[in-house]
Amino acid sequence: MKKLATILGAILITSFSCAQKSQEKAIPVALKTAFQSQFPSAKDTKWEKEGNNFEAEFDLNKIEQSTVFDAQGNLLETEIGIEISQLPQGIFSYVKTNYPGQKIKEAARLTDAKGTVTYEAEIKGQDLIFDHDSNFIKAIKLD
Repeated sequence: MKKLATILGAILITSFSCAQKSQEKAIPVALKTAFQSQFPSAKDTKWEKEGNNFEAEFDLNKIEQSTVFDAQGNLLETEIGIEISQLPQGIFSYVKTNYPGQKIKEAARLTDAKGTVTYEAEIKGQDLIFDHDSNFIKAIKLD
């Protein structure tokens, strides 16, 4: 019985490593090169395909970040985790008025390819997106 459990464990570990390697192989070379040149100190990078684009989640200087690139390696968006207290004050007022009793769980600053900054405030079950002046843009339901 122990041998069977050991063999099954080895099979699972091997298949998991192969799955990770095949995901890494699916990333276009131009994209890998662009990512590595822009984020050479990134640690624990995990790739995910989003439609025609690719998202890389990683740690940089102990800060959680993610980026979205197209297949040619063009940076489309960067998301940097920030302290909740770093959100503009207007966001707190909006949440208090429109989502009474709910607290912001996580926060991030997003910058698109044109340099436009927006903010993301996660509350129960959704991300709320705001512009630089704390104006509400949209809510995105979380899976």
